[in-house]
Amino acid sequence: MIPSLQQTYDLGSTQAVRHRVLRNTYWLLALSMIPTVLGAFIGVSLKLPMLSGGMGFIVFMAIAFGFIFAIEKTKDSAAGVAVLLGFTFFMGLMLTPLLRHTLGYSNGGSLIMTAFGGTACVFAVMASIATTSKRDFSAMGSWLMAGLVVLVLASIANIFLGMSALSIVISVLAIGIFSAFILFDVQRIINGGETNYIRATLSIYLDVYNIFTSLLSLLGLGGSRD
Repeated sequence: MIPSLQQTYDLGSTQAVRHRVLRNTYWLLALSMIPTVLGAFIGVSLKLPMLSGGMGFIVFMAIAFGFIFAIEKTKDSAAGVAVLLGFTFFMGLMLTPLLRHTLGYSNGGSLIMTAFGGTACVFAVMASIATTSKRDFSAMGSWLMAGLVVLVLASIANIFLGMSALSIVISVLAIGIFSAFILFDVQRIINGGETNYIRATLSIYLDVYNIFTSLLSLLGLGGSRD
């Protein structure tokens, strides 16, 4: 069957919208790295104290979900961009303990750059697969959410257990799960499942953030204090 001119126009219009959402998402994702780096720099430079343990986790989650709720409410306006960038600044501050610990190693700077480069490579590969592959990855959603629940529960448990072996397992699982989430989230944009670039940026930002922190935690095992 030969498509009509209207069908051809509608298809082209739909593809243009999806391309615009993906482009805006990538631009906003790149922009969100600026307040993240700024927040991390301020936190490390000023040696800001951070709550730890169960109470620290509760406070962090309360603030993070407050930001996420605000982003969802403002996602259709310019205010949504400002709230998102505020959230990424906060997440940069939350990197302070991990970065200070890593910088305590003699090769701490190179470990951070390696984690950053590794995260960029993972993002590039998974985003490319999502963009070029003809395979539908939407069925991964339920499995990824189940894996995320397990990951969160294990992380909470390890706050009290403090087991280094479990920390390694959690980091490895997090890298795998959030790498798959990049695949899932980018393809949702391409397939039209996500049409708001602010919300799309938030999802992919969290994927990238968790991969970076998990990768840096693993690399820190090979750090040297000499």
